[in-house]
Amino acid sequence: MKKILCIAGFGDDASMFEQLTTHDISGQVRFLPTDLPGFGAPRLQGQETTLDALAAALNAEARALGAETVLAHSVASIIASIAASQAGSPLSTILSLEGNLTPEDAYFSGTAAGYNAPDEFRSAFLARLDDMKAGDPVLERYRACVETADPVALWELGCDAHTFSAQHSPGELLMASARAIYLYNPENLPETSLAWLQTQDIERYELPGASHWASVDQPEPLLEQILKAISQGQ
Repeated sequence: MKKILCIAGFGDDASMFEQLTTHDISGQVRFLPTDLPGFGAPRLQGQETTLDALAAALNAEARALGAETVLAHSVASIIASIAASQAGSPLSTILSLEGNLTPEDAYFSGTAAGYNAPDEFRSAFLARLDDMKAGDPVLERYRACVETADPVALWELGCDAHTFSAQHSPGELLMASARAIYLYNPENLPETSLAWLQTQDIERYELPGASHWASVDQPEPLLEQILKAISQGQ
């Protein structure tokens, strides 16, 4: 049975993958939702919550659980790409769920760099989500997760993601690091990322009508595409 680690995007936690674990998939895969430090798990001590630090934590978890595949959402796709690029990483396949491809994808995390302190950013980010959610249960769930995230980890990760995206191409790293599979609803992506996808030979599967959190509002279509992608690689 293929084990698939699941790591959430910016400010989110493993709860976004709960519905994937409830489906009967006849022993084909086992989803392992995993909280990252600062986001459902205790913040890293003695070091900043950077992409590299979270990538090291992801590799440690993958080794401990014997997983070679990771389902990574949004900015976590960068974390997974860095992890798979590290020497000795057990990760060989990345299922990137609307993962960052271009700097414009950092529309949440990238805003952290505009604030001087964690609490200042947290308050502004929560207020922004309040303005967006307007009774949307998917966004309400996400806001609740952001509210419980460690504010220092949230700010540090956001600032690091902003710096990384300004200096590197997240999409190119994704393709170079492992077998990359992109799962997405085109309506959710910035124009720059859609244009980038059209120029790349990356394995991809569309999720029409899904929100940015497809595992929350469209778990069955997402599961279907994941199983299809996995079967293509066998």
